[in-house]
Amino acid sequence: MTLVDLEVTLREQRGTLDLQAIVESAAVFLEDAPAREIIRWAAATFGDRLCLTSSMSDALLIDLVSRVKPGVDVLFIDTGYHFAETIGTRDAVQQVYDVNVINVQPSRTVGEQERDLGPRLFGRNPDLCCYLRKVEPLNRALEPYLAWISGIRRDESPTRTGTRVVEWDAKRQMVKVNPIARWTQDDVDNYMSDNGVLINPLHYDNYPSIGCAPCTRQVADGEDPRSGRWSGMGKTECGIHL
Repeated sequence: MTLVDLEVTLREQRGTLDLQAIVESAAVFLEDAPAREIIRWAAATFGDRLCLTSSMSDALLIDLVSRVKPGVDVLFIDTGYHFAETIGTRDAVQQVYDVNVINVQPSRTVGEQERDLGPRLFGRNPDLCCYLRKVEPLNRALEPYLAWISGIRRDESPTRTGTRVVEWDAKRQMVKVNPIARWTQDDVDNYMSDNGVLINPLHYDNYPSIGCAPCTRQVADGEDPRSGRWSGMGKTECGIHL
């Protein structure tokens, strides 16, 4: 079966909304495909009902996807707790890349959340805070789409080693595409350098993994790149990718 044959088959399946069948076929066929070919398949299969998400840690995924699908929707979750540098990166992305950045906000402002649930929820119950300010808003924002593209990689953490290039997102009942799942940090660094990809300036100040300001610290030499996220809280994921 060629890539064209696969796309025809999957378009027919999409007509009956057999999305899980799409996942099983594509996950096998595209396992060894280059990232750009995986994105090309996703764009051909899902059209305008495909989006990507970005934390604005860098614009690698945005650069990759926009070269294949100009004008693609980019969902950015504005938690209200971001570093100023992250907001600045979001604003720069809108100017530099041919994408449509959609600012996704929680149902309550930070002030309203503190009024209703008390101050510093991120320190007392980080799982609930992440759910209210990240997971639930993203779930809402993804409703119009059939598939979403994420930038997670297998080498980032033990919880991500089983990531497939195309997966069934059972929680949201949609397709999840992970075109750089097989990439290593060297692959990332080389692409960023070769293509002049826009990067959050916090990376130059020992923040290799960037989340909300209250829950992200600098990482010392030799530490795991994600060790600065929720340090000392026994937490490794915000819940978006679980």
